Amino acid sequence: MPDRRIRLLLADVDGTLVTPDKVLTERAVAAVKDLHDAGVLFAITSGRPPRGMSMLVEPLNLDTPIAAFNGGLIVDRHMVALEQRVVPSQLVLHIGDVLSSFGLDVWVYRGADWYVPDLDGSHVAREAQTVDFQAKVLTSLSEVTDEVAKIVGVSDDHEAVDRASKAVQDRFGHEVTAEPSQPYYLDVTHPEANKGSVVDYLIRNLHVSSRQIATIGDMPNDIAMFERSGLSIAMGNADPEVTKAAARVTDANDSEGFAKAVEEFVLGER
Repeated sequence: MPDRRIRLLLADVDGTLVTPDKVLTERAVAAVKDLHDAGVLFAITSGRPPRGMSMLVEPLNLDTPIAAFNGGLIVDRHMVALEQRVVPSQLVLHIGDVLSSFGLDVWVYRGADWYVPDLDGSHVAREAQTVDFQAKVLTSLSEVTDEVAKIVGVSDDHEAVDRASKAVQDRFGHEVTAEPSQPYYLDVTHPEANKGSVVDYLIRNLHVSSRQIATIGDMPNDIAMFERSGLSIAMGNADPEVTKAAARVTDANDSEGFAKAVEEFVLGER
């Protein structure tokens, strides 16, 4: 009979692992230590760039691959690239045009750099605080069409974000993946740069089966990893679509939902 015990927990970061104020709580750190002590591997995936997750390595004692840009770039704990998937260069300008047509600001992540049209733009200061480095001003998208790991459409008009997501998917089909990572962020990445592919990567490289993996998240781009795991957990603050797709639901990220999920659903069900 195959071993179906949970051997790996893969967690989203923003909206899941950290609080709304982007704080990693003591209880969350303790929960990850409990996983290690129980012999359960712990890995993270996020729309953040690698540098935006480096501050999590030491407190969580991460030694598994870290999936940045929703799987567009996978690095080790020293931020050395293990695998990379980029947006097709011939599509970058066209994607930017579609996002702009819905009134979204266009951000670009390329290598270690993050480009924005305006340093005073919406969410730029908050994002810089979250990822712990500053953006560069981009005067023209044509300057950075090669090796783009992620394009982000940014707007506080959440309906516009949803419409832009559908427009990108309709126009470019399977050439890219377009999913909101937050209600105000639309992430556009390589078609294989999605959280489902992150699960596949971990299965291949950590020698675990899909049934032995638990996943936890809050946004629609987390559903792809839910579909490839034996146990899926939605946060209490999750999008309704995510809650519907999950096998279990924990508390919100402002109420220690991550730690409670580890305690009750991952370690408790062992």
